[in-house]
Amino acid sequence: MGNLEQLDKVVEEAEKELNAIDDLNLLQQKKANYLGKKGVVAQMMSNMRDLTVEARKEIGMRSNRIKELLEAKFEEKRKAIEEAIISKKLQSESIDVTLPGVHLPIGGIHPLNQTIMELEDLYIGMGYKVAEGPEIETDENCFEKLNLPKGHPARDMQDTFYISPELLLRSQTSPVQVRTMLEEEGKPIKIICPGKVYRRDADDATHSHQFMQCEGLVLGKNITLADLKGALLEMAKKMLGEDREIRLRPSFFPFTEPSVEVDVSCGLCNGKGCPTCKNTGWIEVLGAGMVNDNVLRMSGYDPKEIQGFAFGIGVERLTMLKYRIDDIRNFYTNDIRFLNQFKEVK
Repeated sequence: MGNLEQLDKVVEEAEKELNAIDDLNLLQQKKANYLGKKGVVAQMMSNMRDLTVEARKEIGMRSNRIKELLEAKFEEKRKAIEEAIISKKLQSESIDVTLPGVHLPIGGIHPLNQTIMELEDLYIGMGYKVAEGPEIETDENCFEKLNLPKGHPARDMQDTFYISPELLLRSQTSPVQVRTMLEEEGKPIKIICPGKVYRRDADDATHSHQFMQCEGLVLGKNITLADLKGALLEMAKKMLGEDREIRLRPSFFPFTEPSVEVDVSCGLCNGKGCPTCKNTGWIEVLGAGMVNDNVLRMSGYDPKEIQGFAFGIGVERLTMLKYRIDDIRNFYTNDIRFLNQFKEVK
């Protein structure tokens, strides 16, 4: 019965070695030592040739049970080692959900867009609608229907980007007004038209080849210059300060008659005079006027029945005045230090 005792001893030795193993590679090596083709159990089975039939039968049965027992113990140990490895990894890579998160930089609304949003809120509150149109326009809508026929000298005031003889990048948002008048077919209108415009200007501190406008148009019965002044005074006070005043000076625009330049009282000196306002106490902000009768007729309106006013606000100009910015190029250079100043601006 020495072979049976040796088999029992193999189990004891295997259990002792398994208790000391914590590495999968070493475990696989030990398994091969015990259960492989040249392992301990296989060698003991090969020594059964000299035994009696009954002994071989008993030892064979015992050997199979021991092999199954060892297989189970090695598998149990393998799972225990893998669980320990996973547990250790989870512990080392654990996340404390109570810790504050990583602060990510959050963008803000561009100052020009902030100004447009404020203008839209203001004028929508006054009963205006927001109208939009394409940035590539026809020469007819951009000039001819605004009382600027081909060859008109006033066209030289706007050096335009032409795509073809009849198509161009709009030099003002006035074509949106023309489109709206044609669509409304003589009905009253009260709109603002914010958007990008393009002119062949040399870029400097106060000029850009691309900039933004917010034009307004009001058409109806008995509309007067006083209505225009009221709409612009409200804008100046809401956008630049309740203490601001405006004045209207005679000017010339082909699409309005009479035409006016609109100045706002200087916010730095309160109208007393300083270098910013060139000691006049006033700063020019926009152009406006009563819609020219020719413009009304070309878009299907009867000047005897319908009158109106139009104005054009330079969004960059207004934003520069509001936040005392001295260079228009700051809006377009994407300098994060400049843009960060407007994150909290409402």
